[in-house]
Amino acid sequence: MLFKNKLRYIIALAFLSLFSSCKEDLLDVTATDRISDDAILADSTLFEAYVINRYMGVKLQDKEAEGTPPGFGRGFEYGLWSSITDESMYTNDDNTWLIQRGQLSPENTGIAGTIWSRSYRSIRECNYGLQNINEVPMSDYGKDVLTAELKFIRAYRYQDLIRNYGGVVLMGDEVYELSDDLTDASLFERASLAESIEYAVAQLDEAAADLPSSTSDSWGLGRATKGAALALKSRLLLYAASPLYNTGTWAEAATAAKDVMDLGLYSLHGDYASLFLDENSSEIIFERLYAIGTRHVCLEISNGPNGYGGWGGNTPLQNLVDAYEIVSEDGTTATEFDWNNPEHTSAPYENRDPRFYASILYNGAEYRGREIETFEPGGQDSQDGNDNWNTSKTGYYLRKFIDEDLPISNPWDVAGTQPWIYIRYAEVLLNYAEAQNESVGPDANVYDAINQIRTRAGMPELATGLSQDEMREAIMRERQVELAFEEHRYYDVRRWEIAMETENEDAYGISITQDGDEFTYTRKVALDGKSFSEQHYWLPIPRAEIQSSGDLLEQNPNY
Repeated sequence: MLFKNKLRYIIALAFLSLFSSCKEDLLDVTATDRISDDAILADSTLFEAYVINRYMGVKLQDKEAEGTPPGFGRGFEYGLWSSITDESMYTNDDNTWLIQRGQLSPENTGIAGTIWSRSYRSIRECNYGLQNINEVPMSDYGKDVLTAELKFIRAYRYQDLIRNYGGVVLMGDEVYELSDDLTDASLFERASLAESIEYAVAQLDEAAADLPSSTSDSWGLGRATKGAALALKSRLLLYAASPLYNTGTWAEAATAAKDVMDLGLYSLHGDYASLFLDENSSEIIFERLYAIGTRHVCLEISNGPNGYGGWGGNTPLQNLVDAYEIVSEDGTTATEFDWNNPEHTSAPYENRDPRFYASILYNGAEYRGREIETFEPGGQDSQDGNDNWNTSKTGYYLRKFIDEDLPISNPWDVAGTQPWIYIRYAEVLLNYAEAQNESVGPDANVYDAINQIRTRAGMPELATGLSQDEMREAIMRERQVELAFEEHRYYDVRRWEIAMETENEDAYGISITQDGDEFTYTRKVALDGKSFSEQHYWLPIPRAEIQSSGDLLEQNPNY
């Protein structure tokens, strides 16, 4: 694809400094390892490459972004964001367990320590582009659309700051230099949560007005569109209306989601499992693409079962497994899994929500020519198998996102070609259903949005006559299973203010023993010490950032 070829070229520029300076003295030489500001501003193609490069950040931490630079969130990293929630745990820790155990501090932030600095670096880079775009020789249309793209990227970074830290420092369009007076306290003053969201939403409205409606040969997959800007606005306004934020209205959030639906550009992918392997799916609103030859973490080996030569990285917790409903034999009703029901516990993987089979590898699942064996003794994917240091501590392995046609062993420059989806249409439908239910109750529109998702998954429609509270619980469960491992659960349980319950529950796995042809299933604690306190609703700002501000930057409460 044209954009993939362009992306390879841009990645080659990713590490070049764009802020070099020249001095008229004998030591002044023309650097050959970077592109000067003057060159970028004099060439529309280079400037567009600079803009596209802003979808990527910089590596700031070990085990982060192997090869290509990181994008937004933790997609295609070793420890996924799901592994600091009740969805999964990371087998070999990699700075995730301390977050699960409530040991976060400004000096010890684990895998959550790079969001602040990377986001503000990106915001500065976007501001540089916005400040200088009028110097670039290109059409007014070209300037308008690249300006909109920069505003979208900047708003996405602010969204990431807001949902992790609350009210943030709003930089406007300023590009600060080290030579500037940085002792002014107003430079580090944090806006209120409401002001922060209002600013980001306004930027997304401005971006949506000038961004293309869809991708094309000249505006490739992976770049922002009108729908991406409006969908991110939908997410932000949903958060704003939620109990933790309490700065917006549910009606506004419902309208924002409906605006995306009314574009008529997106639809649910026919098959849930294959959605995550199809970069051209009609469900994808915003994604990141990878190409052969751009080295990065391959999901197949990093999360594969140890019996196949995988590293057993992000392994699903029983807490999530229990959320997948059991479907009746005739397919008309669904009930919750119950550990007190012997019919459920004797055959725990029968007749489950089809999204369970598409997302999780369990004992007995067919996978790459044989059945998964997490039982003991003797299971190939248990402690008795090969490379047992990579054995899942939960008894499960990740299946979602994995392309079984790609190799587990020696995948470099071969595997890892699937996209990472940042925003998809199912999220928008769930946003709408939640906001509409909270605004007016469980009307026909709420049922329609949820049932579209359940029908696609092969699940029966929700029972009619649900109360608003019952619908709220149904929507929460639907988000949990539909969006599993997609970096939503962490923020959902916080904005709903249920994290004191969900994140203080033990992190469970399953112990499976085999006796002849019989299996016995026993729930076990997979990660001990799980803990969550009130201050953990927001991340601490890293101590280094506070110190860099001369202690002018206000820390989040109780850190």
